[in-house]
Amino acid sequence: MVNAVFHALAMSALMGWEILWALILGFFLSAIVQAVVSKEQMTRLLPDARPRTLIKACGLGAASSSCSYAAVALTRSMFRKGANFTSAMAFQFASTNLVIELGVLLAVLMGWQFTLAEFVGGPLMIAIMVAIFRRFLKPQLILLAQRQAELGIQGRMEGHAGMDMSMHGGSLRQRLISQAGRTAISHLFVMDWASVWMDIVGGLLISGCLSAWIPDKFWQMFFFTGHPLLARLWGPLIGPGVAVISFVCSVGNVPLAAVLWNSGISFGGVVSFIFADLIILPILNIYRKYYGWKMSAFLFVTFYLSMAGAALAVDLLFGAVRLIPTERSAPIATAAVSWDYTTWLNIVFLVLGGVLVWQFFRTGGVQMLRMMGSARHTEHGAHVQEHHQHSHHG
Repeated sequence: MVNAVFHALAMSALMGWEILWALILGFFLSAIVQAVVSKEQMTRLLPDARPRTLIKACGLGAASSSCSYAAVALTRSMFRKGANFTSAMAFQFASTNLVIELGVLLAVLMGWQFTLAEFVGGPLMIAIMVAIFRRFLKPQLILLAQRQAELGIQGRMEGHAGMDMSMHGGSLRQRLISQAGRTAISHLFVMDWASVWMDIVGGLLISGCLSAWIPDKFWQMFFFTGHPLLARLWGPLIGPGVAVISFVCSVGNVPLAAVLWNSGISFGGVVSFIFADLIILPILNIYRKYYGWKMSAFLFVTFYLSMAGAALAVDLLFGAVRLIPTERSAPIATAAVSWDYTTWLNIVFLVLGGVLVWQFFRTGGVQMLRMMGSARHTEHGAHVQEHHQHSHHG
C-alpha cells in the first residue's frame, strides 16, 4: 500500500515538473492581457445578445483569468450590473476555455492538435449554448435568476472577480513598462496562482492516482476502445460526466485529460472533458446560490448539451481532415527529471516567476491576497485600481 501511494505521488510530481514552465508562461501572458483589459468595460460592452456583442464577450473572456470560480463570480457581477445574461454566459465559457494558459498547457502536455481543438470547439460550444438559450430560455426564468443574483450570496473567489488592476492612459508599451504596469502584472500573476493552485495540485494528484492504480483494461472497457464508432460517440457524452465528479476545474483538469487520453478515451471525449470545468459539482452548487435551483438546472442541461455537441463536432471535423493524433503518448507515465529542454525551461521560468513574486511582495501584494476572497472585494478592487492608476500618471 505504501509503495502504491508513493508511486502515485511520484507520478504526480513528475507530471507537475513536466508542465511547470508552461504554467508559469501561461499565467504570465494572462497577467499581461488582464493588465490592459478593464473589467468595468466588460459590463458596458455586453448590453444585448447580438452576434457582434457575443463576439466581444468571447474576446473579453479570452482576455480574463482562467480560474473557473473567479469567472463564475465575475459573470454574476456583470449580470447584476446590467450585462445581458446570454452574453455574460458566453463570456464565462470563453474565460475558461479560450484563455492563453490553457492553450499553452495543452500544447505542451498533449500536442498542438488539442490546443487547436480547444480554440475551434470553444466558439462552437458557445454558439450551441446561444441557440439553446434563444429557443428555450424564458424571460420569466431570467427574472427569477436576476432576483436571486441580487441577493449577493457569496460563492468562491468573489474578491478575485471584483479586483480590477488594468492600466489606462498612454500607449500599450508605456502602460506595461511603467511601475504601475509591472506591479499590476505581478499582482495578477500571483493572484491567478492563488486562485487555481488547489485545482492544479488536485488535478495532478488525481491524475497520478488514476495512472498508477487503475489498470488499462478497465479504461479500455469503459471507453469502448474495441469499438471505434461506439467509442467516438461515447467519448463526448461521458467526458463531461467524468469531469462533474472529478471536482477539478480550470487548467488543473489538463493532466487528468492526458491520463484519459492515454487510457483510450476518444479525441472528442478529451475535448468535452476539458470543456466541462464549468459543470463540476462545486460550481453547480454556486449556480444554485447565484441564480436559484431552476436556472442552475437549466444551465447544467444546456452546458452539457453544448459541451458534448461541440466536442462531437470537433471529433468528426478533425477526423475528416486527419488531425486526430494516432499515438497516445502524453508524457505522464514516461516523465522523468533530466537535463533536457524541460529542465532548462523550468529554470528560466522559475527565475521569471521569482522576479514577479518578489515584485508582488515589495508592492503591497500580501494585503490584496488576504482580501481576495473577502466580501469587501469591490471596495478593495477599486482601491487597487485607483492606486495603480495614480502611480502610472504620477
